This record gives sequence, structure tokens and C-alpha cells, in this order.
Amino acid sequence: MRAGRIDRSTGDLRQAEHCWLCLRPLGHRIEWHHPIPKSRGGRETVPLHPICHRAIHANFTNAELARAGTEVEDLRGNPALATFLRWIVGKPPDFHARTAARKR
Repeated sequence: MRAGRIDRSTGDLRQAEHCWLCLRPLGHRIEWHHPIPKSRGGRETVPLHPICHRAIHANFTNAELARAGTEVEDLRGNPALATFLRWIVGKPPDFHARTAARKR
């Protein structure tokens, strides 16, 4: 287990080791994401790399995230996010790059 990376999603104080979206090991920076947005009543949080967190919000609205709920596979199946996940897989845990805005 990694020190200083508490997984708040379960409330059992276990350590977070992997990103909820890309499954790569977490680095020094972790952001906590509500799979169901707080504005839609979500309480659970999951650990993400900052770049993965930005990719989610660049590709999905809060309404779309609420419909997907906690089913990460629904997000991973999105063509734009699947492209991102194939690109990020070999990057180091603390890698960060500019995230393009969603094309609407």
C-alpha cells in the first residue's frame, strides 16, 4: 500500500494505489472524482490522475456522468476516451499534458 493515498470512496481508510479510469499506478498528485456528480446527488469519490480527471470532464457532461453512474466501463467505451486511454497507458504516473476541450 502507498502512504498518503487514502481511498475516500470506501470510507475504510484503505490506500488508493491505482487510477479508477486508466488503472495505472497513482503518482504524487491525486484528484478525487465523483462518478455521479455532486449536483446529481453523488457522494462516492474515486482516485484519478489529474490528466484522467480532466479527460473525463472534457468528454462528458454532468448529465452523461450521472447516467453512467459508477460503471467505469461505460466511460472507457466512449470512442474519444478509449483513444485517450490507449495513448496514456505507457506514460509515467505523474505525466501531465494539456487536455483539449470537448468538441460539441
